[in-house]
Formats: sequence, structure tokens, C-alpha cells
Amino acid sequence: MGARGYRVTVLEKLDAPGGRAYVHRQDGFTFDAGPTIITAPFLFEELWRLCGREMSDDIDLRPMNPFYRIRFHNGESFDYNGDPAWMRAQVARFNPGDVDGYQRYMRLSEAIYRVGFEQLGDTPFDSIMDMARIAKDILRLGGYRSVHGLVSQFLRDERLRTIFSFHPLLIGGNPFNATAIYCLIAYLEQKHGVHFAMGGTGSLVTGLVNLIETQGGEIRCNAEVDSIVVMDGAAKGVKLKSGAVMPADIVISNADSAWTYRHLLPASARARWTDRKVENSRYSMGLFVWYFGVNRRYEDVLHHTIMMGPRYRGLLKDIFRRKTLSPDFSLYLHRPTATDPSLAPPGCDTFYVLSPVPNLEGGQDWRVEGERYRQSIARHLEATVLPGLGEHIVTSRIATPLDFRDNLNSLHGAGFGLEPILTQSAWFRPHNRSEDVRNLFLVGAGTHPGAGLPGVLSSARVLDKVAPDASVFA
Repeated sequence: MGARGYRVTVLEKLDAPGGRAYVHRQDGFTFDAGPTIITAPFLFEELWRLCGREMSDDIDLRPMNPFYRIRFHNGESFDYNGDPAWMRAQVARFNPGDVDGYQRYMRLSEAIYRVGFEQLGDTPFDSIMDMARIAKDILRLGGYRSVHGLVSQFLRDERLRTIFSFHPLLIGGNPFNATAIYCLIAYLEQKHGVHFAMGGTGSLVTGLVNLIETQGGEIRCNAEVDSIVVMDGAAKGVKLKSGAVMPADIVISNADSAWTYRHLLPASARARWTDRKVENSRYSMGLFVWYFGVNRRYEDVLHHTIMMGPRYRGLLKDIFRRKTLSPDFSLYLHRPTATDPSLAPPGCDTFYVLSPVPNLEGGQDWRVEGERYRQSIARHLEATVLPGLGEHIVTSRIATPLDFRDNLNSLHGAGFGLEPILTQSAWFRPHNRSEDVRNLFLVGAGTHPGAGLPGVLSSARVLDKVAPDASVFA
């Protein structure tokens, strides 16, 4: 917005910038709190160039190969990368009869990418007519199906169906419910790769802060917004928890969209996003994250490992529908020191393991369940990919859905805001230009196009199209 002539002030509740991309530093170990997989790096490069700089001057991005290893409960593994020949060989190892189906699926993934990402990812959906215009393409590309349903049309092997349908979990979706538009992720990764920022995702946060400040903007930490000030139907600024009021020509909320409408705006200012509508919407799963450091190296463990549990459909049903905490789990294990040893003391490894769990609508008391669940995960890791783990842990911390609610102001402690189903996508999602309050704009995972770093950055592209220049208020 600095490029649009505004003097920008960013208000951050936490004691340092980043939000979900906060950085924990503990006992010499560095832990990225949230996003660790960087796709579509050109979106970041575009931001830097808008500010007259090159991203490569500030950020050292390293491509991952493989992107990640997918490990099944029985020890079988699939190394996933962007090389079509390699991927065909990996598919053939599991089921030679699915190689042709894989190639046809990737062609469809590319077609969905061309429409869903390149054409619509940064398109505002202010009107229902905007939705009507894309309905034909959604039907033609199978967007009315679920991701797993579409994948299953091309692949017969259940393991391969799992491998090529899990991607919605990276953005808070259930593969059996998420719209098949998200099948575009397979081609997105193949085209642009998966990357890691040296120093961790926190280095991206530092770089973005520098961009804001060199444009004349200001970052204020420990500055939680209590409410958005609305007068005559328009946003006029914000009131902080401290009681201070900050006037503004426009307000941009990067907070959870449901939290913004439910807690930052008075009910009298909301015709569409009423309390009832917000509460009756469907929300993504919760996240349990265990950050730990060990005083040894696990050289056989890749940077990214996805560990599938003994159940796929049943576990996801427990998490999303029944909202029960199951004794089994699927895990994402992140070992950034595989690429950047500086994130741990010499000879040590930094880890973060994430387990999808029910959000707080499930009623679990994480103050009771948290340590018990951590111990269960630790036993599983020690028995599979991290032998001897228990005797090598030197530092540890956890985050649960309670932390997402209390520290990140996420309704129901949902890890990714609204669940990405068809009826909560595009026009059906909270709009980037608020439907209820003039001069209020929304960006981030809870608005169009959705969660994940490409989605969040694309929401900024939409903002650039719908927000007025500062000259309007001169």
C-alpha cells in the first residue's frame, strides 16, 4: 500500500512480527512456528520488485529435491519431486498400471492451474456474477468433485490416491471434501518447485518488514486491535486493547476473517457476516505442533517427511466430522537443519512435527491432552524414523489449538480459518473488499483465494485491484 501513496502502520498483537510465521528461539535452536513450505516464489519476487529491489539480494531460497518423502505406516516411501520422469518411475514402483493415469492427471492439474491460479487466483469476487462467469470452467474441470474423488478417477492404487490427494491438508482442507480446484497444487509444485529460505521462514518475515519500513511504513508490536471503528457504514480506524484509537482512511485486516467479523466489528455493522453465519460456517482442522531440538544429527531424515498413519479416510473423518482425538495420527516432520545447520547448535538437529487434530469445536482440553499427545507422537517417532529420540531431546515446546485461538485470534483455534470447500470458496468466501463495511479490506488465509503462502500473497494481489489510491482521500 506504500506504493499506492499510503502511510502504512502495521499493528501486531505478538511481541515480534510474523503472526503464524512467528519464530521461536530457544536454547540455541530456531523454530519456525508456522509455514515451512515455499511454493510460487515468483510472488515474493514480485513484492520485492514493486519496492525497487530484488528478493535475491535479501533472501537465499534453496530448491528442495525431493520436495518431501511420503512414508506409509508399513515403512514404504515415495520421494516426491518435480521431475516428470522421476515421478513416473516412482508411480511405477507402486503400480505400473497407474503411470498413464498419473500423466493424464497431471495434464488435468495443469489445466486447473491455468484457470484456478493464473486466471482466478488474483481476481476479485465482489459479485455473484463473477462466480457465475467461472461456473462453466469449474464444471468442466471437475471442481464440483472432491480432490480425492478426482484423483481416484485416474489412479487405482489406494496408496497413490493418498499421495496425490493429501495436498489440501497443507491449506486446512479435507481431501474428501475440499473442492478439486485444489488439484492445481500438484502442477503448481511441479512448475515452480518447493523451496526453503535459509535462516527459516522467519527470514522472509524480516525481509518483508524491511520492505515496509524502507517504504516509510511502521511496524508496531504488542499492539492488539480491540475493534474496528465504524462510522456511517465505513471503517474509520481501529481501537487498540490499550484504549488508544488510531484513525485511518482505510483499514486492512490480515487477521482471521471469521475473527474479524465476529469480534472486531459490531453486529450492527454486519448485514452479511452475521454472528449466526460466522458460527455456522465450516472451519479447518486444528493443529498440534511439537518443536524439539536434539543433541545429535539424523542424517537419514529428509528436510520434509510426511508420515501417513494406518488410516486415511477414517482419520480425516474423525478430525473434520466427528471432531474426536484419535489414538493414531498422520504427521508432517520438518527437519530444517537438513538444509540449514545454522538453525541448531553444532552437531544438533532442529525439528517440528505437526499433527492435524480437531479444532476446538471438538471440546478437547489441550491443557490436559497436550503432554499426553506429545508423548504418543514421541514414541511413534522413536519407533520409526528417529531411533533413540528420547535420550537426545534437549529442548521442547508445543502449540495446540488453544494457542491458535488465544495467541493468533483464530476462531475455534482452526489452523487455517474457513475450510476450503466449494461453498466457502471464491464469491462464497469473505470478500477482499468487505461486503458489510466500506473502506474495510481483508487479506490473508481467510479471504479469497485461501490459505497457503501462494494464496495469502495472491490475496495481496487482489487487494491491489480493489483498494483505492491514497489520492482518493486527499
